Amino acid sequence: MEELSDEALVERYRSRAGTSAGNLFLDQLFQRHHSRVAVWCFRMTGDVSSAADLAQEIFLKAFQHIGSFRGESKFTTWLYSITRNRCTDELRLRASRPEETADATLEEIADLRTEDIFAALERRDSEAVLKRMMRESLDEVEIKVMTLHYAEEMPLDAITRLLRLTNPSGAKAHIVSARRKLAQALDRWKHSRKKPAGGPAAE
Repeated sequence: MEELSDEALVERYRSRAGTSAGNLFLDQLFQRHHSRVAVWCFRMTGDVSSAADLAQEIFLKAFQHIGSFRGESKFTTWLYSITRNRCTDELRLRASRPEETADATLEEIADLRTEDIFAALERRDSEAVLKRMMRESLDEVEIKVMTLHYAEEMPLDAITRLLRLTNPSGAKAHIVSARRKLAQALDRWKHSRKKPAGGPAAE
């Protein structure tokens, strides 16, 4: 059976609005585009911890105002406009706060109780050290995957779909690579702490 376009789903919903059958068409739109909207939110705000919640809010608003979609543009264009406006409002709200905890997700990653590679870090310094290690050692995709998996507790297969990873092992490959790089960075950090301050360089 041919898959209905987004615009056709909206029309089907309008013809059955207020019924359980009509709501099924909205459910299809949600399932089809939720991951995309969450990625948009992450790219606009830089905050992976709030991306899913913002996406939920955006769909709620979109469905409440579905009557304003007149089909003059693609549904995704209309949805992106709502996403952009909501994320802009969110960024303005954060800017108005006295102190923003934008690094909260990275602080959570510092508390990986099952990861031995962080056991040697002193609790007081671990968050700052880990943030620096991630910035200096990992690429953008690895940081996103680590944050989603450990801070958001998102399954690896879901991360693979969300970030549209096309490599054979998906998010798992990026986790393995990131852990290797962080372990190496930790070894370098531990070695640097052992060097006597102001002492002569080893021959």
